[in-house]
Amino acid sequence: MAGSSYVMKEVDGIRYAEAGPDSKATPVLLLHGMMGTVGNWENLIPAVAEAGYRIVCPVLPMYTIKLRDADLQGIVDFVRRFTDLVGLEKAVVTGNSFGGHVAAIYAMQYPERVAALVLSGASGIYEVEMSSSVMRRSDKNYLRPRVEKTFFDPVHVTDELLDDVIDIITDREKAIRLIKFARAVDKASIRDDLHRIKAPSLLIWGKQDEITPPDVATTFKEGIPDSELHWIDQCGHVPMQERPGQFNALYLDFLRRKVGSPVSQMTG
Repeated sequence: MAGSSYVMKEVDGIRYAEAGPDSKATPVLLLHGMMGTVGNWENLIPAVAEAGYRIVCPVLPMYTIKLRDADLQGIVDFVRRFTDLVGLEKAVVTGNSFGGHVAAIYAMQYPERVAALVLSGASGIYEVEMSSSVMRRSDKNYLRPRVEKTFFDPVHVTDELLDDVIDIITDREKAIRLIKFARAVDKASIRDDLHRIKAPSLLIWGKQDEITPPDVATTFKEGIPDSELHWIDQCGHVPMQERPGQFNALYLDFLRRKVGSPVSQMTG
């Protein structure tokens, strides 16, 4: 899946993808969703790297974290430790779905480490379909319509993707953690804390997102003081996968406006 767009590395047992030059430009940190992977960002990574930014995406320990730490704060703490290990003193923190929820909390707790924030389909207000609801049965006919909620176009829900989901939810240790994470997300609304996010923020939302619907996006927009919201039509919960061209264009424009172009920063 990686192709030649990024290199997988490891630091202190943490696997992560990295691409782009080690320039003076503010680097980019990507956080995937609850059942996501580094591959969710495979269309964004080369575009950002080619624009001259360093971009880093850790494999979040959703299935391996100690059970007592399987909540939002446990992953926020993991992200803080990871950024120290790879030298991201300040970054453009970007998250989708559960990763967006983590990114928002990270921006509140460590404002000095967040140059800008990008959220897409972020949880933290409410979700229509929690991940725990898919844990009950592992046949494709039951799972397919539930997984299809992630996308506007169901063509993205392949048998391979369904096999991956089944592999996860039939693994008891993984399933226990996912259910614990899902319950934590359900309880951890950040609606009343959004004003604490001081970083300039970009919200990119699918107009047909059924998991974190459009009113979730407008709630983020109204709550975060310095924020802008852009809609992508005919698009569901994962715009960076379903509409990568539009997503990348919005993302790169925001980067150049808020943290500057690597080319301009490398001159002189």
